[in-house]
Amino acid sequence: MFSSSTTGAAAGTRPSASHPIKELTLRGIFIGGIITIIFTAANVYLGLKAGLTFATSIPAAVISMAILRYFKDHTVQENNIVQTIASAAGTLSAIIFVLPGLVMVGWWQGFPYWQSVFVIALGGILGVMYSIPLRRALVTHSSLPYPEGVAAAEVLKVGDTHEGADESRRGLMAIIWGGLSSAGFAILGSLKAVSTEVSGAFRIGAGGTTVAGSLSLALIGVGHLVGIGVGIAMIVGLVISYGVLLPIQTSGELDGVEDLADAVGAVFKSDVRLIGAGTIAVAAVWTLIKLMGPIVIGIRDSIRSTSLRGSGQEVDLTERDLSAKVVIAVTLASMLPIGVLLWLFAQGTAIAHSVIGLVIVSIIFILLTGLAVASVCGYMAGLIGASNSPISGVGIIVAIAAALIVKAVHGSVQGDQLSALVAYTLFTAAVVFGIATISNDNLQDLKTGQLVGATPWKQQVALVIGVGFGSIIIPPVLNLMQTAFGFQGAPGAGDKALAAPQASLISDLIKGVFGGDLNWNLLGLGAIIGVVVIIINEVLTRTTKNLSLPGLAVGMGMYLPMAITIMIPIGALLGLIHDRWAARQADPERAKRMGTLAATGLIVGESLWGVVYAGIVGFWGEQAPLALVPDSFETVAYWLGPVVFALVTAGMYWYSRKAARRA
Repeated sequence: MFSSSTTGAAAGTRPSASHPIKELTLRGIFIGGIITIIFTAANVYLGLKAGLTFATSIPAAVISMAILRYFKDHTVQENNIVQTIASAAGTLSAIIFVLPGLVMVGWWQGFPYWQSVFVIALGGILGVMYSIPLRRALVTHSSLPYPEGVAAAEVLKVGDTHEGADESRRGLMAIIWGGLSSAGFAILGSLKAVSTEVSGAFRIGAGGTTVAGSLSLALIGVGHLVGIGVGIAMIVGLVISYGVLLPIQTSGELDGVEDLADAVGAVFKSDVRLIGAGTIAVAAVWTLIKLMGPIVIGIRDSIRSTSLRGSGQEVDLTERDLSAKVVIAVTLASMLPIGVLLWLFAQGTAIAHSVIGLVIVSIIFILLTGLAVASVCGYMAGLIGASNSPISGVGIIVAIAAALIVKAVHGSVQGDQLSALVAYTLFTAAVVFGIATISNDNLQDLKTGQLVGATPWKQQVALVIGVGFGSIIIPPVLNLMQTAFGFQGAPGAGDKALAAPQASLISDLIKGVFGGDLNWNLLGLGAIIGVVVIIINEVLTRTTKNLSLPGLAVGMGMYLPMAITIMIPIGALLGLIHDRWAARQADPERAKRMGTLAATGLIVGESLWGVVYAGIVGFWGEQAPLALVPDSFETVAYWLGPVVFALVTAGMYWYSRKAARRA
């Protein structure tokens, strides 16, 4: 347990009506805005390059504490606001999984600034509004682990305690050493001194599969925090996709292939991921059905809290959300500018004659789909974390649903209408995707706020501010990337074009819906797998005490590349081993917490280096500007990587145990 001998700025102090705590401040907004610019730019680049983004809440919290500690009146709640602003904007950068599709299909040559700003901002603000009534259902009254939210809270609480408190100091050192270790390994990887991924491909009968693992200490930390249940479910999904589906889908397709790994990887991207998307879709719908009760209760409680405050009755500050009236008013009012954006987008195109019907249906689609998407994405973030939540899988389902509805309203497609309808659907899906990305992060932030005693409505205002910052910075960064590199598949793209894999896949799927060549059989197969997993999970949860098989986690294991997936279960297993060791110690809670802090440090260090390295790559314009080790060392680096990775991981768990044993 952390020392309770803290001042009003300490983590244990909670705001009250009579003793309000400094929380939403101008300096906090300013610092959050500056951090936002850096993190959002880095996330946009990395997302377009590798198809992955990183959660910015933890590094933002670390930077915030480093700055605000020089102000005597700073509080943990104020630091929490800074990370909330930065994480909202950083997460909003996932809009790059859809928006570049408009360039790829040749509809845009760049990203019109104000048009892009408004579509990003409106989707993000709706994401904040939709997540507010979900707070009670998915955060306050939920046992979801929220790995990044818990990790961010640990960083804030440890960083804000007195230096004289021995245990707090040891906890902070666990974070620091974990951060230095993971950042150090990542730096070695950037220098090409060690490999950061091991992989191989081999044949199974007439087909083939691959084995890969990303040597990411951050993923080990995430696995430790999410727990063994999610880890096992992801392994099940991994076995289904790489052990069963991939060999079947590649059967008879590999004769004469020169590069087995590339050929098998291409089938995974085109076929197996689509099956995984079908599993995620069914699991998402089932999750939504099961969440309807808690969601309704959460909305009812939110309205009740608003009524109590309106009648003058006292409500605990830590339970005060933005007024239900404000949420409803902002949500409905947002539909007007969205309608105007959609109407303007279609003007002068081959579908202008049917624009009224398309806009009306699109608004209804956004309004109704938003809550469903917010619920599912919030649940997934709570289950596995915002960084590793397969938000693009949800985006795929949203894009396909939007395309089907637009196609049904418009009717037969003729001539130039195909490209116009594809572009219009991408634009509509971008709004819903904005809701998804923010919901994927907001509840994580609200979990952090719950753990540090923050005021929900102030955090929700901070989230809107973060959306504003992100919306302003994302379009120029996208234009910079388009000008400097371009996107693969776009007209005139060069050799250095960025892959933007999610945007490419979603664009192709929408084209497939309108062109009639989408492989529904693969999606259907994934749906069947999802139904089977749901049945197994329901049987396990009803007949056993501790066993379960979460459908979304299985779908994640099927959809995500093995390189990412495999490390999370390994981290979960290491976490289980550590927690069982902790249970045998004199102070089990302290011992368990030291493991949590060490895992948090692993996430912090690699995330911070990710920001720095993205800036270096962007400045030099090269894929590997720090590759100082000669190519002749490549073979040694390949085998050295796993060895150093294992030693660093073992060293961090040894350190956490040593810190926990100290009196």
